[in-house]
Amino acid sequence: MSGQGTPILEIKGLRTQFLLDEGTVTALDGIDLTIYEGESVGMVGETGCGKSMTAFSILRLVPSPGKIVAGSIKFKGIDLMKLSMDEMRGVRGKRISMIFQDPSTSLDPVFTIGFQLGEVISLHQGIYDPEELEKEIIKILDLVKMADSKSVMKQYPHELSGGMKQRVMIALALSCSPDLLLADEPTTALDVTIQAQILNLLKELAKKAGSSMILITHNLGVVAETCDRICIMYAGRIVEEADTKEIFARPLHPYTSGLMLAFPKLGEKKDELAVIRGTVPNLMNAFPGCSFVDRCDSAMDVCRAVRPTRIEASPGHFVSCHLYDKHGGVQSDER
Repeated sequence: MSGQGTPILEIKGLRTQFLLDEGTVTALDGIDLTIYEGESVGMVGETGCGKSMTAFSILRLVPSPGKIVAGSIKFKGIDLMKLSMDEMRGVRGKRISMIFQDPSTSLDPVFTIGFQLGEVISLHQGIYDPEELEKEIIKILDLVKMADSKSVMKQYPHELSGGMKQRVMIALALSCSPDLLLADEPTTALDVTIQAQILNLLKELAKKAGSSMILITHNLGVVAETCDRICIMYAGRIVEEADTKEIFARPLHPYTSGLMLAFPKLGEKKDELAVIRGTVPNLMNAFPGCSFVDRCDSAMDVCRAVRPTRIEASPGHFVSCHLYDKHGGVQSDER
Protein backbone atom coordinates (compact mmCIF):
# COMPACT_ATOMS: atom_id res chain seq x y z
CA MET A 1 0.00 0.00 0.00
CA SER A 2 2.78 2.42 0.96
CA GLY A 3 3.61 4.94 -1.71
CA GLN A 4 1.00 3.57 -4.13
CA GLY A 5 -2.11 5.11 -5.58
CA THR A 6 -3.17 8.75 -5.67
CA PRO A 7 -1.81 11.24 -3.13
CA ILE A 8 -4.57 12.69 -0.98
CA LEU A 9 -2.34 14.95 1.13
CA GLU A 10 0.98 16.51 0.12
CA ILE A 11 2.94 18.57 2.65
CA LYS A 12 6.10 20.36 1.55
CA GLY A 13 8.50 22.31 3.78
CA LEU A 14 5.93 22.91 6.53
CA ARG A 15 7.29 25.20 9.23
CA THR A 16 5.18 26.21 12.23
CA GLN A 17 6.47 28.58 14.89
CA PHE A 18 5.31 30.14 18.16
CA LEU A 19 6.43 33.75 18.56
CA LEU A 20 6.86 34.22 22.31
CA ASP A 21 8.32 37.08 24.35
CA GLU A 22 11.18 34.79 25.37
CA GLY A 23 11.96 33.81 21.77
CA THR A 24 10.71 31.77 18.84
CA VAL A 25 9.77 28.11 19.26
CA THR A 26 9.98 26.14 16.00
CA ALA A 27 7.41 23.39 16.54
CA LEU A 28 7.64 22.08 12.96
CA ASP A 29 10.90 22.53 11.10
CA GLY A 30 10.40 21.71 7.43
CA ILE A 31 8.00 18.76 7.30
CA ASP A 32 7.63 16.82 4.03
CA LEU A 33 4.88 14.21 4.02
CA THR A 34 2.64 12.51 1.45
CA ILE A 35 -0.44 10.47 2.35
CA TYR A 36 -2.05 8.22 -0.27
CA GLU A 37 -5.69 7.25 -0.70
CA GLY A 38 -6.81 4.47 1.62
CA GLU A 39 -3.57 4.12 3.60
CA SER A 40 -2.90 4.47 7.32
CA VAL A 41 0.25 6.29 8.38
CA GLY A 42 1.60 6.33 11.92
CA MET A 43 3.46 9.33 13.33
CA VAL A 44 5.67 8.24 16.23
CA GLY A 45 7.91 10.18 18.57
CA GLU A 46 8.40 11.51 22.09
CA THR A 47 6.10 14.09 23.64
CA GLY A 48 6.76 17.51 22.17
CA CYS A 49 8.26 16.31 18.88
CA GLY A 50 5.55 17.92 16.73
CA LYS A 51 3.11 15.08 16.03
CA SER A 52 -0.05 16.85 17.22
CA MET A 53 1.14 20.17 15.81
CA THR A 54 1.34 18.52 12.38
CA ALA A 55 -2.37 17.65 12.64
CA PHE A 56 -3.30 21.12 13.89
CA SER A 57 -1.33 22.67 11.05
CA ILE A 58 -3.09 20.51 8.44
CA LEU A 59 -6.44 21.78 9.75
CA ARG A 60 -5.05 25.30 10.19
CA LEU A 61 -5.99 25.19 13.86
CA VAL A 62 -2.58 26.19 15.26
CA PRO A 63 -3.30 27.85 18.61
CA SER A 64 -2.18 31.44 19.20
CA PRO A 65 0.56 32.71 19.20
CA GLY A 66 1.49 29.93 16.77
CA LYS A 67 1.68 30.51 13.05
CA ILE A 68 2.51 28.56 9.90
CA VAL A 69 5.40 30.58 8.47
CA ALA A 70 6.43 28.46 5.48
CA GLY A 71 5.48 25.50 3.33
CA SER A 72 2.42 24.19 1.51
CA ILE A 73 -0.38 21.78 2.44
CA LYS A 74 -2.22 20.36 -0.56
CA PHE A 75 -5.33 18.27 0.01
CA LYS A 76 -6.60 16.51 -3.12
CA GLY A 77 -4.80 19.13 -5.19
CA ILE A 78 -6.21 22.12 -3.23
CA ASP A 79 -3.70 24.31 -1.38
CA LEU A 80 -5.25 24.63 2.09
CA MET A 81 -2.98 27.57 2.87
CA LYS A 82 -4.78 29.63 0.23
CA LEU A 83 -8.30 28.97 1.52
CA SER A 84 -10.20 31.53 3.59
CA MET A 85 -11.24 30.55 7.11
CA ASP A 86 -14.84 30.13 5.90
CA GLU A 87 -13.63 27.77 3.17
CA MET A 88 -11.54 25.85 5.73
CA ARG A 89 -14.65 25.33 7.86
CA GLY A 90 -16.14 23.51 4.89
CA VAL A 91 -13.09 21.20 4.84
CA ARG A 92 -12.90 20.47 8.57
CA GLY A 93 -15.20 17.70 9.71
CA LYS A 94 -16.62 16.99 6.28
CA ARG A 95 -13.44 16.19 4.32
CA ILE A 96 -10.78 16.08 7.05
CA SER A 97 -11.82 14.98 10.55
CA MET A 98 -9.85 14.76 13.76
CA ILE A 99 -10.15 12.60 16.86
CA PHE A 100 -8.59 14.50 19.75
CA GLN A 101 -6.52 13.02 22.58
CA ASP A 102 -8.93 13.30 25.51
CA PRO A 103 -12.65 12.77 24.80
CA SER A 104 -13.51 14.09 28.27
CA THR A 105 -12.30 17.58 27.32
CA SER A 106 -13.45 17.39 23.69
CA LEU A 107 -17.14 16.71 24.39
CA ASP A 108 -19.31 19.54 25.76
CA PRO A 109 -20.50 18.52 29.25
CA VAL A 110 -23.77 20.50 29.10
CA PHE A 111 -25.20 18.88 25.95
CA THR A 112 -26.36 15.32 25.34
CA ILE A 113 -24.45 12.99 23.04
CA GLY A 114 -27.38 13.06 20.60
CA PHE A 115 -27.39 16.86 20.46
CA GLN A 116 -23.65 17.03 19.77
CA LEU A 117 -23.77 14.37 17.07
CA GLY A 118 -26.90 15.91 15.58
CA GLU A 119 -25.25 19.33 15.35
CA VAL A 120 -22.36 17.92 13.29
CA ILE A 121 -24.62 15.83 11.05
CA SER A 122 -26.96 18.79 10.42
CA LEU A 123 -24.06 21.11 9.60
CA HIS A 124 -22.28 18.81 7.16
CA GLN A 125 -25.09 16.63 5.80
CA GLY A 126 -27.98 19.09 5.84
CA ILE A 127 -30.31 16.79 7.80
CA TYR A 128 -32.66 18.83 9.99
CA ASP A 129 -35.84 16.74 10.28
CA PRO A 130 -35.89 15.47 13.93
CA GLU A 131 -36.96 11.91 13.08
CA GLU A 132 -34.49 11.57 10.21
CA LEU A 133 -31.75 13.10 12.34
CA GLU A 134 -32.40 10.64 15.20
CA LYS A 135 -32.18 7.71 12.78
CA GLU A 136 -28.84 9.01 11.47
CA ILE A 137 -27.48 9.48 15.02
CA ILE A 138 -28.48 5.93 16.01
CA LYS A 139 -27.00 4.64 12.76
CA ILE A 140 -23.59 6.25 13.41
CA LEU A 141 -23.56 5.09 17.06
CA ASP A 142 -24.37 1.55 15.91
CA LEU A 143 -21.53 1.85 13.41
CA VAL A 144 -19.02 2.37 16.23
CA LYS A 145 -20.58 -0.63 18.03
CA MET A 146 -22.10 1.35 20.85
CA ALA A 147 -24.35 -0.71 23.10
CA ASP A 148 -27.92 0.63 23.35
CA SER A 149 -27.44 3.60 21.02
CA LYS A 150 -30.91 5.01 21.67
CA SER A 151 -30.18 5.40 25.39
CA VAL A 152 -26.65 6.71 24.84
CA MET A 153 -27.83 9.56 22.61
CA LYS A 154 -29.92 10.88 25.52
CA GLN A 155 -27.01 10.78 27.97
CA TYR A 156 -24.42 13.40 28.87
CA PRO A 157 -20.64 12.83 28.53
CA HIS A 158 -20.11 12.40 32.30
CA GLU A 159 -22.50 9.43 32.26
CA LEU A 160 -20.30 7.47 29.83
CA SER A 161 -17.12 5.47 30.42
CA GLY A 162 -13.83 6.46 28.78
CA GLY A 163 -14.20 3.83 26.08
CA MET A 164 -17.77 4.91 25.30
CA LYS A 165 -16.72 8.57 25.05
CA GLN A 166 -13.94 7.61 22.66
CA ARG A 167 -16.46 5.74 20.51
CA VAL A 168 -18.57 8.91 20.43
CA MET A 169 -15.51 10.88 19.28
CA ILE A 170 -14.92 8.34 16.49
CA ALA A 171 -18.61 8.60 15.55
CA LEU A 172 -18.30 12.39 15.38
CA ALA A 173 -15.18 12.15 13.21
CA LEU A 174 -16.61 9.57 10.83
CA SER A 175 -20.18 10.88 10.64
CA CYS A 176 -19.49 12.56 7.29
CA SER A 177 -17.23 9.84 5.82
CA PRO A 178 -14.15 12.10 5.59
CA ASP A 179 -11.41 11.51 3.03
CA LEU A 180 -8.76 11.93 5.73
CA LEU A 181 -8.94 11.06 9.43
CA LEU A 182 -6.45 12.51 11.93
CA ALA A 183 -6.37 10.40 15.11
CA ASP A 184 -4.36 12.14 17.83
CA GLU A 185 -3.39 9.49 20.41
CA PRO A 186 -6.99 8.19 20.54
CA THR A 187 -6.23 5.49 23.13
CA THR A 188 -4.05 7.42 25.61
CA ALA A 189 -6.68 7.72 28.35
CA LEU A 190 -7.93 4.12 28.03
CA ASP A 191 -6.91 0.85 29.64
CA VAL A 192 -5.12 -1.79 27.56
CA THR A 193 -8.12 -3.99 26.72
CA ILE A 194 -10.23 -1.02 25.59
CA GLN A 195 -7.25 0.34 23.61
CA ALA A 196 -7.20 -2.79 21.46
CA GLN A 197 -10.96 -2.55 20.80
CA ILE A 198 -10.74 1.13 19.80
CA LEU A 199 -7.75 0.57 17.50
CA ASN A 200 -9.41 -2.36 15.75
CA LEU A 201 -12.59 -0.30 15.39
CA LEU A 202 -10.69 2.67 13.94
CA LYS A 203 -8.88 0.50 11.41
CA GLU A 204 -12.08 -1.30 10.41
CA LEU A 205 -14.19 1.86 10.03
CA ALA A 206 -11.52 3.82 8.16
CA LYS A 207 -11.21 0.95 5.71
CA LYS A 208 -15.00 0.67 5.33
CA ALA A 209 -15.32 4.43 4.70
CA GLY A 210 -12.34 4.43 2.33
CA SER A 211 -10.66 7.07 4.49
CA SER A 212 -6.93 7.62 4.74
CA MET A 213 -5.69 7.94 8.32
CA ILE A 214 -2.84 9.57 10.19
CA LEU A 215 -2.47 7.90 13.59
CA ILE A 216 -0.47 9.97 16.07
CA THR A 217 1.08 8.06 18.96
CA HIS A 218 4.21 7.55 21.05
CA ASN A 219 3.53 3.80 21.21
CA LEU A 220 5.30 1.63 18.62
CA GLY A 221 3.04 -1.30 19.45
CA VAL A 222 -0.01 0.71 18.37
CA VAL A 223 1.32 1.49 14.88
CA ALA A 224 2.74 -2.01 14.36
CA GLU A 225 -0.76 -3.49 14.10
CA THR A 226 -2.62 -0.52 12.65
CA CYS A 227 -0.52 1.34 10.06
CA ASP A 228 0.82 0.67 6.57
CA ARG A 229 3.64 3.16 6.94
CA ILE A 230 5.47 4.89 9.81
CA CYS A 231 7.01 8.35 10.13
CA ILE A 232 9.44 8.86 13.03
CA MET A 233 9.45 12.44 14.33
CA TYR A 234 12.04 14.18 16.46
CA ALA A 235 12.23 17.86 17.47
CA GLY A 236 9.84 19.04 14.77
CA ARG A 237 11.38 17.00 11.94
CA ILE A 238 10.58 13.68 10.28
CA VAL A 239 13.85 11.79 10.61
CA GLU A 240 12.79 8.46 9.10
CA GLU A 241 9.90 7.11 7.03
CA ALA A 242 9.24 3.62 5.70
CA ASP A 243 6.79 0.76 5.34
CA THR A 244 5.85 -0.59 8.79
CA LYS A 245 7.48 -4.01 8.30
CA GLU A 246 10.59 -2.39 6.85
CA ILE A 247 11.09 0.07 9.68
CA PHE A 248 10.76 -2.63 12.33
CA ALA A 249 13.09 -4.97 10.46
CA ARG A 250 15.69 -2.36 9.49
CA PRO A 251 15.62 0.91 11.44
CA LEU A 252 18.26 3.29 10.09
CA HIS A 253 18.21 6.50 12.11
CA PRO A 254 19.91 6.25 15.55
CA TYR A 255 16.78 7.71 17.15
CA THR A 256 14.57 5.04 15.57
CA SER A 257 17.00 2.33 16.69
CA GLY A 258 16.89 3.76 20.22
CA LEU A 259 13.09 3.66 20.26
CA MET A 260 13.13 0.05 19.06
CA LEU A 261 15.59 -1.01 21.77
CA ALA A 262 13.46 0.71 24.42
CA PHE A 263 10.36 -1.17 23.28
CA PRO A 264 9.67 -4.45 25.15
CA LYS A 265 9.29 -7.51 22.92
CA LEU A 266 7.05 -10.48 23.68
CA GLY A 267 9.03 -13.48 24.91
CA GLU A 268 12.26 -11.52 25.33
CA LYS A 269 13.55 -11.32 28.90
CA LYS A 270 15.64 -8.32 29.94
CA ASP A 271 16.60 -7.05 33.37
CA GLU A 272 16.02 -3.52 32.10
CA LEU A 273 15.17 -1.83 28.83
CA ALA A 274 17.61 0.38 26.96
CA VAL A 275 17.16 4.14 27.27
CA ILE A 276 18.05 7.05 25.00
CA ARG A 277 20.40 9.23 27.01
CA GLY A 278 19.76 12.93 27.46
CA THR A 279 16.55 14.86 26.90
CA VAL A 280 14.62 16.37 24.01
CA PRO A 281 16.27 19.68 23.04
CA ASN A 282 14.75 23.10 23.63
CA LEU A 283 12.88 23.98 20.43
CA MET A 284 13.59 27.65 21.07
CA ASN A 285 17.18 26.97 20.05
CA ALA A 286 18.22 26.89 16.40
CA PHE A 287 19.58 23.61 15.01
CA PRO A 288 21.94 24.29 12.08
CA GLY A 289 22.75 20.58 12.03
CA CYS A 290 20.97 17.48 13.35
CA SER A 291 18.68 18.07 16.33
CA PHE A 292 19.51 14.60 17.72
CA VAL A 293 23.29 15.21 17.82
CA ASP A 294 23.60 15.60 21.62
CA ARG A 295 21.92 12.24 22.28
CA CYS A 296 23.45 10.24 19.44
CA ASP A 297 26.25 7.70 20.03
CA SER A 298 27.13 7.80 16.32
CA ALA A 299 27.44 11.60 16.05
CA MET A 300 30.19 13.10 13.86
CA ASP A 301 31.52 16.67 13.56
CA VAL A 302 29.36 17.26 10.49
CA CYS A 303 26.20 16.41 12.44
CA ARG A 304 26.46 19.58 14.51
CA ALA A 305 27.18 21.89 11.58
CA VAL A 306 25.14 20.61 8.61
CA ARG A 307 21.49 19.65 8.51
CA PRO A 308 21.15 16.11 7.10
CA THR A 309 19.21 15.85 3.88
CA ARG A 310 16.35 13.42 3.31
CA ILE A 311 17.62 10.50 1.22
CA GLU A 312 16.00 7.32 -0.06
CA ALA A 313 18.27 4.65 1.42
CA SER A 314 16.26 1.88 -0.24
CA PRO A 315 12.98 1.94 -2.22
CA GLY A 316 10.37 3.70 -0.07
CA HIS A 317 12.70 3.97 2.94
CA PHE A 318 13.69 7.59 3.67
CA VAL A 319 16.08 8.80 6.36
CA SER A 320 17.67 12.11 7.33
CA CYS A 321 21.03 11.17 8.81
CA HIS A 322 24.67 11.85 7.90
CA LEU A 323 25.46 8.17 8.38
CA TYR A 324 23.80 7.58 5.02
CA ASP A 325 24.50 10.72 2.97
CA LYS A 326 27.59 12.08 1.21
CA HIS A 327 28.75 13.97 4.30
CA GLY A 328 28.88 10.82 6.39
CA GLY A 329 30.45 8.80 3.58
CA VAL A 330 27.99 5.89 3.52
CA GLN A 331 25.87 5.75 0.37
CA SER A 332 22.73 3.65 -0.05
CA ASP A 333 24.27 1.70 -2.94
CA GLU A 334 27.24 0.70 -0.76
CA ARG A 335 25.14 -0.77 2.03
